Amino acid sequence: MLDSLSYKTKQFFVVLIKLSIVVGAFYFIYLKLTENETLDFRVFIDFLIKKEGFSLKNILLLLFLSVFNWFFEILKWHTLVSSITKISFKNALEQSLGALTASLFTPNRIGEYGAKAIYYLSGLRKKVMLLNLISNILQMSVTVVFGSIGLLFFVSHYHLEIDFKKILYALTLILMIGAFFVFSLQHKAFEIKGFSIKKIIEFIKSINKTIILKAALFSILRYLIFSFQMYYLLLVFGVDISYINAMMVITTMYLLSSIIPSIFIFDVVIKGGVAVYLFSIIGINELTVLCIITLMWMLNFVLPSVFGSYYVLNFNLPKEQTE
Repeated sequence: MLDSLSYKTKQFFVVLIKLSIVVGAFYFIYLKLTENETLDFRVFIDFLIKKEGFSLKNILLLLFLSVFNWFFEILKWHTLVSSITKISFKNALEQSLGALTASLFTPNRIGEYGAKAIYYLSGLRKKVMLLNLISNILQMSVTVVFGSIGLLFFVSHYHLEIDFKKILYALTLILMIGAFFVFSLQHKAFEIKGFSIKKIIEFIKSINKTIILKAALFSILRYLIFSFQMYYLLLVFGVDISYINAMMVITTMYLLSSIIPSIFIFDVVIKGGVAVYLFSIIGINELTVLCIITLMWMLNFVLPSVFGSYYVLNFNLPKEQTE
């Protein structure tokens, strides 16, 4: 569409889109904070003010953890993209934070794929989207591994009753979906816009194993950082709990909230609901849990997206799109 327009018209549309993305992201953040049905914003602020543990020292440490969380995400993206083209850490930072802002209000942050791809020339965009898929798969895999271990210990420690029939049904469904994907490997009918399971697997195999291992390591480090950040918030708010007991609940929460079908718009609500249920089992009140979930969202999504808005506003299309 942009190809048929004059240079000035293209620039006008680009500026309009950039402004729309930033305004949309900030409006989404505003709505999530002020019209949250599970936690009134005034109650949230009042809760923070009254907590003695919420000192400048603790705030700085929490910010430090958020910075390192995103440092390893940016480093992961830099490592993955380096398999197809040269990229500086600064470029990786710009793309990661800019894509976060652009995708914040899209279902399951699906907009991140297109937002990162648009930084590159058309010949690389499919590969960039696949690299973003690999990045998300690696992070999800870490969540599943740690979450499964946490869930087993959580169920065993607190003697929870599990409906094994439902688990069996879920596993059967997963196996059926897996069988469908395996069947689709050899059939082009399942190819969508040049993407197929077979091509995705071939692309993954073509990437240097060292790069995949590095990206997996960065995913693990990210997981350890933001899960510890949540544990630290429990301590800040006066919850007397050991690290091991807290991690059983935290890892289980991230696992369950990740596998529940949802769109990102309701992600905070889902995490809040799952967290309230799990933490209630060990006697932690609902308000404390909801405030922690909201703070985690603000520290790891809202704050980076505010910085990302700068990169969105300063974004320029690759050369082939502006000529």
